[in-house]
Amino acid sequence: MKEREQLTKTLKPHWVWAIALGSAIGWGAFVQPSIWMEGSGPLGAIIGFGIGSVLMMIIAVSYGFLIKHFPVSGGEFAYAFLGFNRNHAYVAGWFLVLGYICIVALNASAFSLLIKYIVPNIAEQGYLYSMAGWDVYLVEVLIASAALVLFAYMNVRGGSISGRIQFVFVVCMLVGVAILTISAFFLPSTSADNMQPLFQPGASMWSSVIVIVAIAPWAFIGFDNIPQAAEEFNFSPAKGFMLIILSLLFAGLVYIAMITATSLAAPWQELTNRQWGTGDAMSGILGSFGVFVLGISLTMGVATGLNGFYVASSRLLFAMGRAKIIPGIFSKLHPKFGTPYAGIIFTCAVCLISPWFGRQVLTWIVDMSSVGVTIAYIYTCVVAYKLFKWSNEKSLSDQYQSLPSFAAPIKKIFSLLGALIGMMFIVLLLIPASPAFMGLPSLIALMIWIALGTIFFIFKGPEFNKIEYQELEHLILGKNEDSDDAKVSG
Repeated sequence: MKEREQLTKTLKPHWVWAIALGSAIGWGAFVQPSIWMEGSGPLGAIIGFGIGSVLMMIIAVSYGFLIKHFPVSGGEFAYAFLGFNRNHAYVAGWFLVLGYICIVALNASAFSLLIKYIVPNIAEQGYLYSMAGWDVYLVEVLIASAALVLFAYMNVRGGSISGRIQFVFVVCMLVGVAILTISAFFLPSTSADNMQPLFQPGASMWSSVIVIVAIAPWAFIGFDNIPQAAEEFNFSPAKGFMLIILSLLFAGLVYIAMITATSLAAPWQELTNRQWGTGDAMSGILGSFGVFVLGISLTMGVATGLNGFYVASSRLLFAMGRAKIIPGIFSKLHPKFGTPYAGIIFTCAVCLISPWFGRQVLTWIVDMSSVGVTIAYIYTCVVAYKLFKWSNEKSLSDQYQSLPSFAAPIKKIFSLLGALIGMMFIVLLLIPASPAFMGLPSLIALMIWIALGTIFFIFKGPEFNKIEYQELEHLILGKNEDSDDAKVSG
């Protein structure tokens, strides 16, 4: 059996928690509250994010179990191989690569968007052209590009550096959210009357809530960065589940806190037509100090999202390179820092193209990638469902089952619910009649990505399928050829 490259175990628990939480909370929590309220009303948005957080926690049960027993880089890519076969692993990996890289690009563009909101005279310099209704400026492109290069450099330098920075940034973000929320509750200039009407006028309570629930895969994506980093845990993988739950809990609270603070600070219907409704709301109750705190929180949220998805995308590319489905250079580690540098550099290089297309085109692609990420959620839950058993009693058919089994009837129910929740998200995103339909441009982008994946597999698939199953199992799951562990069907 050939030697298998492995990542160094350098990540501490609070760093991993920060990677997940910081990835889930990006620019949206600080820029989008007025937009979410426009479609749902304050209470509709609050309930929607609360339900979304709980639904993602149900999905997280399957992730926690698989992290504990299979702590390898690749996450859903490895799980799809474990529960199905190499072709399913390729499908999960293909969709995830797109999702992670797109979110890196989106967070980088949010840096220039922040500058545009705060000091538009600086950001809107060097007009180049318009694309899909979005004006592209040279300064904005340079800001996004600088952010991409800076965080790529930090990630190449080592997981411990990016983990430590991530934790500090997340703490700063949470402190900022706490200041703004407490101020909104206790300052005399705020009022609960500003939250009226609680739901979107002219829409039912159900539709107001479901619009927000449907974006949960986008809003909470980031908790699945934990399995991508599992190979680097310097602690027991059994803690992975609790770290996921804590990251989802804090993410839900941050979304709810920012919506509540914004709606208490000013009549929410007046904020929906503003360029930055949350900024205007905080400025109204705290003046320039409120904008400063919000700006710092936004900067920390964007930075943690950018950093966290650099970690996730590079580890996924590393796992796929190690499995030989993509070029082997991605499985190489930096000779000095021990990081998957090829994946980091590749992610940076691809994302450096994105600022030139404008943010509107990028949001179409990111909306489309929500489908891919949800497909990965479904794979994980279905694999966990296959591994969980109703009891320890073995039937005659169990003698021919190649998967390991674990008697856990309650968790089996949760894994089934998780798969059904994932399918519900897919329906809400893909059905045109749905209030959360992602839109025709995003649907076209999804079809193009599927076509590209099919073409790539036509050329690369035969080579991938020639790899002996035992070798592939060793490369993806870390099992030795003569392992006594149960095998899966190749």
